[in-house]
Amino acid sequence: MAIWLTKESKVIVQGVTGSEGSKHTRRMLKAGTNIVGGVNPRKAGTTVEFDGTDVPVFGTVAEAMAQTGADVTVIFVPPAFTKSAVLEAIDAGIGLAVVITEGVPVHDTAEFWAYNVSKGEQTRIVGPNCPGIASPGASNAGIIPADIAGQGRIGLVSKSGTLTYQMMYELRDIGFSTAVGIGGDPIIGTTHIDALRAFQDDPETDAIVMIGEIGGDAEERAADFIAEYVTKPVVGYIAGFTAPPGKTMGHAGAIISGSSGTADAKKVALEAAGVKVGKTPSETARLMREVMAGL
Repeated sequence: MAIWLTKESKVIVQGVTGSEGSKHTRRMLKAGTNIVGGVNPRKAGTTVEFDGTDVPVFGTVAEAMAQTGADVTVIFVPPAFTKSAVLEAIDAGIGLAVVITEGVPVHDTAEFWAYNVSKGEQTRIVGPNCPGIASPGASNAGIIPADIAGQGRIGLVSKSGTLTYQMMYELRDIGFSTAVGIGGDPIIGTTHIDALRAFQDDPETDAIVMIGEIGGDAEERAADFIAEYVTKPVVGYIAGFTAPPGKTMGHAGAIISGSSGTADAKKVALEAAGVKVGKTPSETARLMREVMAGL
C-alpha cells in the first residue's frame, strides 16, 4: 500500500513537451508510472513518443482528465507560468498536483494555495520546489530516482530533495511504502503534518522518517502533532545544525533568527514528542534500522 500515489494512479504531465518535462516523463514511464497524457495548449492533439510509448497531448487539464480519467498531475512548467498551471489543475478538480518547479514566487504560491482552500481543498498540492512522490514498485511522480530503494514499510516525509534520496538509499534494503518530498519554500501545499497523518493511517507503513531543516516552526508543529496523534515510531533529522543565525541555507524558508528555528530547538521539540533524532543522515538511518529491527 502507499499514500496518495499508487499503482492505479493515472498521471498526466503539465509541460510534457519541455526539456525537463520530457526528460522526467521518460524516467517516470521507465519506473512503471501510469502516464496517460500530457498538457500543452500549443501542441494539443499531438503525441509524444517515449521509448515506444505514445503519450497524447491535450490542451487543458480538464480535457486530459475527461479523456483519460487522470487523477494526478505533475507540473514541469517555468516559474512564471506555474501559478496558472496549478490554478488550472485546481479548477479541473484533479486529486493530486505535484509541483516540481523551483523558483516560484512566494506570492504566487500563496495565491494558488488560498484559491485551493476556497475550493474546499479538493486538490492535494505537493510542493512547489519539491522532488515529488515515489511509491517504490508502484508509481513515481516527480524527479526522485526510481532505483535507489525498493518497496517496504517505512514512510518518509522530507523538506529536502537531496536528503530524500540519501535516506532512501541508506535504507534501500528495508524499503519504503511512500517517500514524499514536500519542498522547502516558505509556503508549501502539503506539510509534514499532512504526511504524518497519512502514514499513521496507512496499515502498511510501520515507521516514519521525518526530515526537516532550520527556519520556521513546521517541525515544532509536527512535534506537537506527533505527541498527540502518532502512535507509530518516528525518527527525525534536522538539516542545518552548523548553520549560523541569520543565514539562509539552501531553501528560501531555511532562515533562522536568534534561537527561533534552529536545529537544536527543533531537535528538543521532536525528542520531547518521543522522536529519535539523528545528528547526521547516516545516524538517522541507523536509528531507523534499530526501530525496524525491534518491530
